[in-house]
Amino acid sequence: MAGKKKKKKGIASSAIIIVVVVVLAVVTSVLINKRSFEPVIAGTTSINFVTKDLDGNMRRLDEFKGKVVFLNLWATWCKPCEEEMPSMQRVYDILKDRNFEMIALSVDTEGPEVVRKFAERYGLTFPIFLDPKGKIKNGYKTTGVPETFIIDQNGIIAEKIWGPRNWDDKKNLKMVLDLLDNGPKKPEEYLARKSKETKD
Repeated sequence: MAGKKKKKKGIASSAIIIVVVVVLAVVTSVLINKRSFEPVIAGTTSINFVTKDLDGNMRRLDEFKGKVVFLNLWATWCKPCEEEMPSMQRVYDILKDRNFEMIALSVDTEGPEVVRKFAERYGLTFPIFLDPKGKIKNGYKTTGVPETFIIDQNGIIAEKIWGPRNWDDKKNLKMVLDLLDNGPKKPEEYLARKSKETKD
């Protein structure tokens, strides 16, 4: 009898351990999946990436930490992207000597030559990186192009902009200029600012 009781206790203990392990696995899976679906918004940490530029050099986002980064996801076939590029170039010409970097991340799948021809046609001199498989685009959970992320000196997303802008308009560059003049804010301040703008 004692042997049977010990055996039953052993089975019960094993069952409890299995249940605990399964519950932990489910909870971990839910948390991981939840994070993978969370949007990349103001106040969140930018996602580092490694990719090639137009010259085939490997480049990383975190090499620009300490600068205000204007990260624009675009494509040569995107008409709104084409329309905003000249104003982006003018902003780059004005701000490139400050603590600022502009990165145009092309999601074109047809190879660097297509992107190079586009850049030459419009006289683009800011860095152009390539994301032909869309891995970075997917990481940033963009819904289309163009989308722009303003990243502060600490690598935090200060603002996310959907769609094209006339970047010559100082109103559209307000966050960039504020970061350059006054430095980075706390992450929660970026989110609060966005919520206030939505209500106004």
